[in-house]
Parts: sequence; C-alpha cells; structure tokens
Amino acid sequence: MKWTNDRSGNVDDRRGAGGGGGMLVGGGLGTLIIAAIIFFLGGDPSAILSSGMGSSSQQTEQRDLTQEELKVREFVEMITAENEQTWAKVFQENGMQYQPAKVVMFEAVTQSGCGTAQAAMGPFYCPADQTVYMDMSFFKELQQRFGAQVTEFSIAYVMAHEMGHHIQNLLGTLQKTDQLRRSGRYSEADMNRVSVATELQADFYAGVWSRQTDNREKFLEPGDLEAAISAAEAVGDDNIQKKSQGYVNQEGFTHGSSAQRKEWFMKGYNTGDIRQGDTFNALLK
Repeated sequence: MKWTNDRSGNVDDRRGAGGGGGMLVGGGLGTLIIAAIIFFLGGDPSAILSSGMGSSSQQTEQRDLTQEELKVREFVEMITAENEQTWAKVFQENGMQYQPAKVVMFEAVTQSGCGTAQAAMGPFYCPADQTVYMDMSFFKELQQRFGAQVTEFSIAYVMAHEMGHHIQNLLGTLQKTDQLRRSGRYSEADMNRVSVATELQADFYAGVWSRQTDNREKFLEPGDLEAAISAAEAVGDDNIQKKSQGYVNQEGFTHGSSAQRKEWFMKGYNTGDIRQGDTFNALLK
C-alpha cells in the first residue's frame, strides 16, 4: 500500500515507557495464545479481563524505541488519520457528526478503560474510553501460527476492523448488544450469533473504509486486498477451531467463519455504502 502524508495526533505510544506489572489473563502460554486468537478483532473484552482465569504479572523496562518501532508508530498515525478523515466524510454524508477514537500502542501490558490490557488479548476496542489498543507483536503470532499473510495493509485492515467497532459504538449498536447480553433472556448460542453479527459488521465497515479511502487517496496496490482477506480468513472461527481443537463447532462461533469474514469485508469494499451492512437482519432471521 502507498503511504499518505496524513498523520493523527490521537495515537498514544506507550511502548518503551516501562512499568507494566498488571494482571494477565490466563494460566500459561498456551492459554494466552488461545485467548489471543479468540478475542482477536473483538469488541468489549472487559468480561474476560476481569474474569480471574488465573493471572501473572509482567514488567517491562524503560527503553528507547528502535528506528523500526518509530516507523511503525508513523504508520499507525497515518492509518488512524485516514480512518478519521474517511469516517468524518461518511458520517457527514449521512447527516451525522463523527467523533474520533484514540489508539494506544503498547507492549506486554497497559491499562485500559475496560481493565488491564495485555498482549495476549490481541488488538481490541474498548467502548468505555473509545480507544483501540494494539500490541504489534501479535501480528507475528498471527503469521507464524495461523498462516495469515501479514503486510502493511493487513495491519491496516485490523485497525479498520477495530475502528468499525468504534463506529458501532457511535451508532449505538454496541450498547444494544450489551443490553441483550445483560438481560439474561437469551441463551449462550443466541448471544454467540449476536456476537458473530457484530464482528462481521465490523469487517463490513473495514471494507467500506478501504473503498472510501482508496477513492480519496488511491493508496491500494496489487495484493493489498488479498492480504486483508488472508488476515480475515485466518481468524475465522472455523480455521481457529480446526487448529486449536481439530474440529469445527458452528454453535461455538463468535466471530464468523473464514468465508463469512471474507464475504462481509468484500461487501463493504464493493458497495462502499455504510447502509448496506445490516449483518444482524441477515444473520439473525
């Protein structure tokens, strides 16, 4: 993908700051890896962060960032700016006003409005403080363990997906799904289907962002869409289940199959229309 000249001031880079020592979810490396995949590209992780499924602590020493890490920060600032500009335009066209999200880059562990954030969670969006949290080391795991093609644009897709959850927060979608969850009237299988619809809509919004931003900046290059699709398919529930447990259980899906993730991302890209992303009506009939 081509880099643009835009940069956002809403990126907080906490890498190299030292400290940490927060509670880590999970009882060992294997559990942490599974937790990372399950909640990769997820919505509100507060229930998991506070679930008490075992814990450990991790300290990070203060250090200077490398030139490569500084370049990654510049990239994240650029993608954040492109999300801000594209969604401000889309909201204005639909009679709404966009409120930018913040992005926090961290390593190992940091504090979020949803609780302690740690690398094993993967990138996630916290509605409480309207912030995307990203530990970039997760992409190495995604590539090495789950076979995703990790490029600059696949990282941009992940950020766009998390920004998609921010769009859902601004539009009230996350609030409605949270009310359903808290009501206690629905079974786990029902709420899993709601979760799938929520995640696929975020994929759709990532596709809308890709199309609208390319229309404005012409930043896509050959292979970029394929890289985004590779990342989306790698974190499909069926692919994760096959690799983690050896079989597929559709009732346990929370994010959608590899085919569904590709389908909704491409629908967003092909239409470029935020109004075409009603995954709830499509999946919950």
